[in-house]
Amino acid sequence: MKCPNQTDDVYGIKTVGSRKKTFVLWREVVMAYAAPAIMAGIGGLVTADRGLQIGALTTIGGASALMALIIGLLLRSRVGHMRWVIGAPHLVVVGGFALAGSLCGLCAAWVTSGLLEIRIPGNHLAWVDRVWTDFPLSGFIASTIVTWRWRLAVTTNFSSKRRRRK
Repeated sequence: MKCPNQTDDVYGIKTVGSRKKTFVLWREVVMAYAAPAIMAGIGGLVTADRGLQIGALTTIGGASALMALIIGLLLRSRVGHMRWVIGAPHLVVVGGFALAGSLCGLCAAWVTSGLLEIRIPGNHLAWVDRVWTDFPLSGFIASTIVTWRWRLAVTTNFSSKRRRRK
């Protein structure tokens, strides 16, 4: 017989349903925006870099959230159900998506800076120079974290289904 936990009664802790980890895309996107924005904002405050403080809320946080949304939608679609994505080692899948996220960020920086130079000659926007660092780095970090968490949720759910069948 299993002994009940004493703190469950005192603090009203209840476990509802199973303990499977689930992948919820909106939470991943919110965290992909908030985490790098907060860290870069703190870095901007410590170094008194006003450009980094503004970039934390715009290019860094925004690029991370957008990349997390794109990668999350991609993983929830057919790509996430492909045999090589589920069957390959965890680090290989995460590394591949991190590289893809960096390349997407680099392409986005190229397009953004190219379009802004055509429309606004003279480079009046100081943050245009930041996108070459912010977009690829944000793409790398967001892709790594989202893919890592998605893969953990998939393997946890897959192994729990396998145990139920046996």
